[in-house]
Amino acid sequence: MAGGGVVDSSSTMKVYPGRMTAFIIFATLVAACGGLMMGYDIGVSGGVTAMSSFLEPFFPDVYRKEQGVVSSNQYCKFDSHKLTFFTSSLYLAALVVQWPASYSTSKHGRKFSIIVGAIIFLLGAALNAAAIHVAMLYIGRLLLGLGVGFVIQAVPLYLSEMAPSKSRGFLNTMFQFMITIGILTANLVNFGTNKIKGGWGWRLSLGLAAVPAAIVLLGSISLPDSPNSMIKRGVSEEEVKKNLRRLRGTDDIHEEYHDLCEACANASKDDNNNNNKWGAIFQRKYRPQMVMAFLIPFFQQVTGINVIMFYAPVLFQTLGFGNDASLISSVITGGVNALATLFAIVAVDRKGRRFLFLQGGLQMLFSQLIIGFLILKVFGVAGVASVSKGYAYGIVALICVYVAGFAWSWGPLGWLVPSEIFPLEIRSTGQGINATINMLMTFVIGQVFLSLLCATKFSLFFIFAFFVLSMTIFVYFFLPETKGIPIEDMSKVWNQHWFWRRFAPSEDPTRSVEMV
Repeated sequence: MAGGGVVDSSSTMKVYPGRMTAFIIFATLVAACGGLMMGYDIGVSGGVTAMSSFLEPFFPDVYRKEQGVVSSNQYCKFDSHKLTFFTSSLYLAALVVQWPASYSTSKHGRKFSIIVGAIIFLLGAALNAAAIHVAMLYIGRLLLGLGVGFVIQAVPLYLSEMAPSKSRGFLNTMFQFMITIGILTANLVNFGTNKIKGGWGWRLSLGLAAVPAAIVLLGSISLPDSPNSMIKRGVSEEEVKKNLRRLRGTDDIHEEYHDLCEACANASKDDNNNNNKWGAIFQRKYRPQMVMAFLIPFFQQVTGINVIMFYAPVLFQTLGFGNDASLISSVITGGVNALATLFAIVAVDRKGRRFLFLQGGLQMLFSQLIIGFLILKVFGVAGVASVSKGYAYGIVALICVYVAGFAWSWGPLGWLVPSEIFPLEIRSTGQGINATINMLMTFVIGQVFLSLLCATKFSLFFIFAFFVLSMTIFVYFFLPETKGIPIEDMSKVWNQHWFWRRFAPSEDPTRSVEMV
């Protein structure tokens, strides 16, 4: 059909002309490498903090516990607020920077924020690799966190706005896939550097964080900004249309351009009516999006996934594995994480968001419960025991089942859904809240996990299981399906939801979308 938007024969969802072009694939891969930065850092910190050559000079009290000099309680031997702050300080910095990052992303564009994040991250990686005392480690981690803060604010928005609506889930999930690749790469690097003689392998592990940041920085320079951001910032019509033609691989971009301009005009009108943009999201008409901006990142973090990801080597040592065995086990879980995310990439635009959320939630719930019971049986309350090979393999297998469930549900969807549900006028604000809650919960869990493990022992896994059950119930009742809905028409899904329609403003019925 020539001219204008076309209507999918199987539904009333609007589908714009165009195809998946090499240009959009390149832009997606470069931007998604922001996830590589975040993933590498998640994976590398846990492995480094399990290396004796790193612990002895910087955290000698933990080193003595790890060697069994001070404590024999397996639950408590890594309990150190100084050590956990090394890991969690990154997320504190990413939390603090969300407000300026949101302003930058809205005012100067998504591309600008991605470049700023990559530059700051490079500085942090260099400082960590050269650290000679704990203060340098902390400052380097804080710089890494500032860089991550800009990236997680801008990249999910960039991917959702660049992608065609029918492929938005596929392209946006590349961000989470790159996070998993970064974690796996870091685990492999840690396994190799731990064997370097001379005790400097941890420097190489920390310094190699500069590689994904350099990829993002160099690649982003050649990328355009998203059409939505270009229109909102007043870029000329000719430039926006030229960009759209390259992205969609067709000259028939008039209908999509018209809808983007209409969405931008509505956003500008709301901006003029709301001097306080951060306060605007709390208006009644944005209540559904606001609730999702708070609860989705909260639930994503209280699954306990970061306990597994950035403390995997420490956790496996706590469970009685040897040093090399713990690093190998974390490599295995990292590989499962990456492979399972590939399933999400394929399934998210076919099965839908809700299906993956619910299936993954149930899988995490049952595996988390069984892990808790196994640890209870082996270590009891005292936390002193030796783990047989059978139990060790069983715990690793169950953790892999748990990681797979997260990797094709709450992992990618925790970034995808918030980035696609907000109208343009509050999109940067909404993503700012999403990233802020995400980083806040990551910081809190990262900082208190080892102390909680020491205090609650095996019960900690049951606490996480309770949250997994709660969030699965929440999705079942309150999250509408957003598969295939054009991002400019996303507000329509709330009008047709049994609960949220009482808050959503009435819409033109001629532009309704079909709920999946």
